[in-house]
Amino acid sequence: MTENTLSLSQNLGITTKFTGIDFGKYESKVSDFVSEFASRANKKGQFLNWVNLPQEQIKRVDEIYALAESLKKQTGAEKLSVLGIGGSKHTVEHMLSINGLNVNQDKILFYSDVDSASLERYLYRLGDITKSNYLIASKSGSTFETKDGFLRIQTMLENEYKAKGHSNFEELASKHFIAVTDGNAEKSELRRTSNEKGWLGDLYIHDDVGGRFSAFDDHALFTLAYAGMAKSDMIQMLEAAQNISTRALTDDLSKNDALKEGIFWADAVLNGIKTSVHQYMGSIFENTVYWHAQMQNESVKDTLKQVAKVPDAMHHSAEAHFNPANKFAFALTTPKDMGVCRENAESYIEALEKSYESMGAFFNESVATKGMGLTPEAAGAMTQLRAYATVYQEIVTKIMQRKQFPEVLDSVLQPHVEYYKKNLKGGVVVPGRISE
Repeated sequence: MTENTLSLSQNLGITTKFTGIDFGKYESKVSDFVSEFASRANKKGQFLNWVNLPQEQIKRVDEIYALAESLKKQTGAEKLSVLGIGGSKHTVEHMLSINGLNVNQDKILFYSDVDSASLERYLYRLGDITKSNYLIASKSGSTFETKDGFLRIQTMLENEYKAKGHSNFEELASKHFIAVTDGNAEKSELRRTSNEKGWLGDLYIHDDVGGRFSAFDDHALFTLAYAGMAKSDMIQMLEAAQNISTRALTDDLSKNDALKEGIFWADAVLNGIKTSVHQYMGSIFENTVYWHAQMQNESVKDTLKQVAKVPDAMHHSAEAHFNPANKFAFALTTPKDMGVCRENAESYIEALEKSYESMGAFFNESVATKGMGLTPEAAGAMTQLRAYATVYQEIVTKIMQRKQFPEVLDSVLQPHVEYYKKNLKGGVVVPGRISE
C-alpha cells in the first residue's frame, strides 16, 4: 500500500505531498525514532545544539542588529565581505537567497578561495578595499583557507591606509573586521586576534553546532541584518524554525513532517535504492543547492544523491531519471507562485509531479513566497526541516535495521575530513604567504 498524504505545516508556509510510500510500515516505531533523537538533543557533545538555537537567537536579535549598524558606522562601509568556507559560507548564501536579499550580489560578497585568479576576481568585484567590512568566520580560527584570505585583506587594508598618509593604519584596518568564532580565546586563534586587535563585538559559532547545521548561528543572522532583513522578519523566521523543532520531537507522525521526510529517504535506502534526487525549482534556491549538497556529503556521507536546481537541470537529468532501468526516490521543492507566471509555473510543476510519481516514491514540497524570496516563516521552517530530516534518516535506518547506535550520531560528525586536513599541516601551506 502507498499513501498520498499532505503535511500539516501549512501555517508555516509549507505544504508537502508524499506519494508512493507507506508510512504505516513505520507507525509502530515512531516513538522509538523520536525518543532516540530527543535523548540526544541539546546534550553536550552530541552536536545537536541547533535544535533550540532559533529560540536562543531570538533573545540576541537586538544585539546582532546593533552590531551590524555599529560596524557600518565606524567605517562608513556599506558592503560586507564574508570570509569563510563550508557551513560558514553556504549557510549564509542559502539564507540570503531564500530571503530575497543581495539579489544583485553587490551588498554581500564572499571570498573562500586560495588561488591568484580567484583573488583578482574578488578584488575586481569589490573595488575600493576600504569600502567593505569583513566578517571572518571560523570556529577554530585557524582554518587555512579563511585565515589566508583574512591575512591578505588585512595587509591590503593596512597598506591602503598607510599610502593615504595615516600613521594609525593598523587601527583603521582593524575597524573593518568582525569575528565569528569560538567564544573561548584559548580554543580560537581568531578570538585571540579579535581581542588583541580590538575588533568590534562578540559573535559566536555556538558549541555543538556543526557548520552545515548553523544556518541560524551568528554568521548567518549578522549577514542577514547587514543586508537589510527587517528585524520583525528575522524574528518570524526564527520562531518558525523553533516551531519545526517542537513538531519534530512529537511522536504524532501526522504532525511531524521532519520525521516523514527522514522516513522517506530512509525508506529508499532500506529498499535498495542507491541513487536519490532532490531538485529545487527556481533561482530562489540557487545557493540552497550548494548547502544541501554539503549536508548530504558530510552527514549522509553518500555522494550518490543528486541535488540540483530546475528548470536548468531538468532536460539533461530527465534522460536518466525517467529511464525505467534506473530506480530513484525523488523530491521537488517548489515556490508557491503568486505572480504573472503562476499558471505556467503551476502547470509545469504538475507535469513534473505526474512524471516523478510514475517512476517511484516522491514528495513535492511547496513553499510560500514573498517578493523575490520566501516568506520568513517558510524560510525558517524549510531550513530547519532539512537539518532534522538528515539526522532522522540515520536514526530510522539504524532502528529498522536493528543496528547499534554510536556514542555520537554519524550524521553530525565528519571524521574523514581530517584525512585532507593533516596534509595541509607541517608548513605545507602558509596563510598569507606572498609568492615571489
